[in-house]
Amino acid sequence: MRLSLVNREKLFAASLLTPCFLFVVLFAFYPIIYSCYLSMHKIILSLPYLGQPFVGFENYKELLNDTHAYSSLINTLIFVFTTTFFEILFGLVIALVINKHFRGRGVVRAAILVPWAIPTVVSSQMWRFMFNDKYGLVNYLLYGADTSAYTAWLASPEMAFAAIIAADVWKTSSFAGLLILAGLQLIPDDLYEAAKIDGASAWQQFTKITLPLIKPAILIALLFRTMDAFRVFDLVFVMTQGGPADATNVLQFYGYKKIFAEGMMGYGSTISVMVFFVTLIISLVYIKVIGTRLFQERG
Repeated sequence: MRLSLVNREKLFAASLLTPCFLFVVLFAFYPIIYSCYLSMHKIILSLPYLGQPFVGFENYKELLNDTHAYSSLINTLIFVFTTTFFEILFGLVIALVINKHFRGRGVVRAAILVPWAIPTVVSSQMWRFMFNDKYGLVNYLLYGADTSAYTAWLASPEMAFAAIIAADVWKTSSFAGLLILAGLQLIPDDLYEAAKIDGASAWQQFTKITLPLIKPAILIALLFRTMDAFRVFDLVFVMTQGGPADATNVLQFYGYKKIFAEGMMGYGSTISVMVFFVTLIISLVYIKVIGTRLFQERG
């Protein structure tokens, strides 16, 4: 009787987990495996008579010698680490502010999350208009009506790259702040009261209590933002199209151009696979380095 009850519970648990498992397999594992399969074939959509010959790791060897892919990787890494740094920094500031008790805190929290709630395509278009060299808001705020002094932000390689970084930081800092806020709300008020009694300053309370206890939340925000930043595509597609002079060409957009503009399905899939493995490696490094330190501190 007891065994049958246990078996029924296991069967019930399996019935609940199976749909989730199938969803993950269908929408996560299958695309990854199929992309790996495509990356080992030479597929050119404009030349269908060539078929889909198996070429093994030839696409990967070609990718290693691709200077455009290398520059796109450098752009991607700079974008990822720059945006992640500022988003975690601003997210921490946002979380500390909205964690305080003040009148209208609920309204402020909702307002701060508005940028994150806006679809990326919409916010990218908004920032493209703001950085426009003729009628953009940024030039108007800096130079007023003096159109002769206007800066062509999206036509300059350095300025265009800074523009997409600013747009991404503006949009997703609130998301990092939301994750860090969840960590802040788990800290008991008794710790701060005890610290005040011991004469600890606000800075000492932050460095000795707040920061150590929200490290897990910061790690989660870091992982989410790093993985999301590596997949950046729509921001570049809308604002710069990878230009000027490939200054904002990131790996995901480079893979898109190879697949849809040039029809090189196999080579474009190789780029996608590389993005996946680079993201995976960086995420594992984060978990290993930061997670190990957290475990040692708590142990």
